Amino acid sequence: MALTITDECINCDICEPECPNNAIYEGEVFYEIEPSKCTECVGHFDVPQCKEVCPVDCIIVHPDHQESQEQLMKKYHELTKE
Repeated sequence: MALTITDECINCDICEPECPNNAIYEGEVFYEIEPSKCTECVGHFDVPQCKEVCPVDCIIVHPDHQESQEQLMKKYHELTKE
């Protein structure tokens, strides 16, 4: 499952540098997550780092991008070329 950032985002800039896949970027209104790059940190960390540092808890599972752990691991390998 890719994550998404809700409109509760306060643009604090904390999540972007924490993403090991560079999936988080500054959108027009608030930060956004590119679903094709988001692995929920599978392959890098035990928990999504963006969710760990978010002070307003505005990062949730993207309802349109449901993926299994196996799919996330496959995406991780594709992104890291392993």
